[in-house]
Amino acid sequence: MSLLSAKQDEDVMAEINITPFTDVLLVLLIIFMILAALLTPPGFEKELPNNNNTSNPTPPKKNEIEVLVNNKGVIFVDGVKTDEVGIYAVMATDRLKRGNKHVSVTADAKAPYGIIIRILDAARDAGLEDVGFVTS
Repeated sequence: MSLLSAKQDEDVMAEINITPFTDVLLVLLIIFMILAALLTPPGFEKELPNNNNTSNPTPPKKNEIEVLVNNKGVIFVDGVKTDEVGIYAVMATDRLKRGNKHVSVTADAKAPYGIIIRILDAARDAGLEDVGFVTS
């Protein structure tokens, strides 16, 4: 018996056990994933200006199409009042009359988001790709 146990002691283990190392790496990976999710800032959080003067819009600039939305969801395109359905025709008409101009969207902070999406959709359908949001 002693002869057999001495032979087993002489055998050198030629493989490295990486299981504990892998376990530590996986735990660190999980910790870093949780920390990254907690520390990264959320997506688009731009505070829109609170424009209460959009009920009486000013005349637009010549080099852009100006879209104003007040807190009640009333839309003004270049100073002309329109609604959610009419915005598509107004954008297409402006594109035909004035060409491919910049569209600037100024919205109240309490304006419904659905209307803003409709404005972006109408600009895209009219072929106006240069759209920007005006903030203060």
